[in-house]
Amino acid sequence: MPNANEEKPSALSQVQHRAVSELLRIAPVADDLARRFQEAGFSLALVGGSVRDALLGRLGNDLDFTTDARPQDVLKIVRPWADAVWEVGIAFGTVGAQKDARVGDADRRFQIEVTTYRSEAYDRTSRKPEVSYGDSIEEDLVRRDFTVNAMAVALPEKEFIDPHGGLQDLASRVLRTPGTPEESFSDDPLRMMRAARFAAQLDFEVAPEVVAAMNAMAGRIEIVSAERVRDELNKLILSPHPRKGLSLLVETGLADRVLPELPALRLERDEHHRHKDVYDHTLIVLEQAMALEDDGPDLTLRLAALLHDIGKPRTRRFEKDGRVSFHHHEVVGAKMTKKRMTALKYSNELVKDVSRLVELHLRFHGYGTGEWTDSAVRRYVRDAGPLLDRLHKLTRSDCTTRNKRKAAALSRAYDGLEERIAKLQEQEELDSIRPDLDGNQIMEILGVGPGPVIGRAYKHMLELRLENGPMEYDSAVAALKEWWADQEG
Repeated sequence: MPNANEEKPSALSQVQHRAVSELLRIAPVADDLARRFQEAGFSLALVGGSVRDALLGRLGNDLDFTTDARPQDVLKIVRPWADAVWEVGIAFGTVGAQKDARVGDADRRFQIEVTTYRSEAYDRTSRKPEVSYGDSIEEDLVRRDFTVNAMAVALPEKEFIDPHGGLQDLASRVLRTPGTPEESFSDDPLRMMRAARFAAQLDFEVAPEVVAAMNAMAGRIEIVSAERVRDELNKLILSPHPRKGLSLLVETGLADRVLPELPALRLERDEHHRHKDVYDHTLIVLEQAMALEDDGPDLTLRLAALLHDIGKPRTRRFEKDGRVSFHHHEVVGAKMTKKRMTALKYSNELVKDVSRLVELHLRFHGYGTGEWTDSAVRRYVRDAGPLLDRLHKLTRSDCTTRNKRKAAALSRAYDGLEERIAKLQEQEELDSIRPDLDGNQIMEILGVGPGPVIGRAYKHMLELRLENGPMEYDSAVAALKEWWADQEG
């Protein structure tokens, strides 16, 4: 196989040759697998994202290969060699495998995918790609989404293959398509979202002709399933630079079709009614929330930050004094969040959590200058439940004022609220607030069997617990009997 870069020796430096060779030397699993394919009469190449990440110095234990072997032949080669094999993607020509190997002094677990050379195309009405297999690696590479993902290293000879100038684009940090972007996006419209996702993940620019095609073909995204759109959106949101990708989705009109609530935040403004740019504010809140993450990217927090103000366009009112109000936008926004996330096929649990954070994100602002009662603090904790830590982060992130004095005052007030929560948690186990009497005790004291009245009594005792804090048993019994007497009266 000729080296596609032979006519351009400057395109791949000796250092990069050594980098690829070194990568493969410390991953003997690749050579081992390649020899098995060779012995069976097939070729194998490391491909796509694995080559890109190797050149960027960020390759992990996920390795992608391509081959001229058909899936059933791949299974015959891989099964005796791998520690585990799965066939989930075999309908699309992909066989997955796991291989544990010792590399140097360390044991490593490699996740491997081997995909038969292929080409994919959508028809105008299909939601799923039609797969046909190819016979050459060049044919396979031209169907890939971007040139930086259309490079390969043939094994075991370690020959670098780059027919579309991916290395140069990698060095220039630009996303281009191997063929025309119109052909690429027609084959798989999800690639338009992948352009935004890679821009966000790699901090790359998208070539002007690719952006133009995204603008012109944005409507084609509607044939792609909600699940595939959601998965790309998640990868974008969880990336290091989500603002970059989200801005591209908005600018090209893709967001109008997959997340229309986001571009709707670009409210028109005039000199008579002053208010913040809600769209820009939202992206700043997202970045500020990211800065508060403890254990890596948090999808729940980031989605809540992105969606927290989507109720504003529907609730905007121009007041007589020149101000703009958005009364109850958090309630409207929570309902809109639930509707959009459900349409994108998010899990019920994630929909519930993100919607709840959107609903609660303004609650702190009732705290004022710190005059909340212990009862109000208890209710804040109870209503947030397991989302309390994320609510802290979202609320702090929502302060984007340039007024340093105002920002400092808000920060101090929230510090004070967190200190009070911590103090009450020490005293009262706030995380698991329950009435001082449980359902069985209530039935026994009232001499009543299970039924709606016990639920009402339980709710009354919970309100007393939230309002007054813990009660001694005798006081709780007396309070219950007093309530019961009122019911009977």
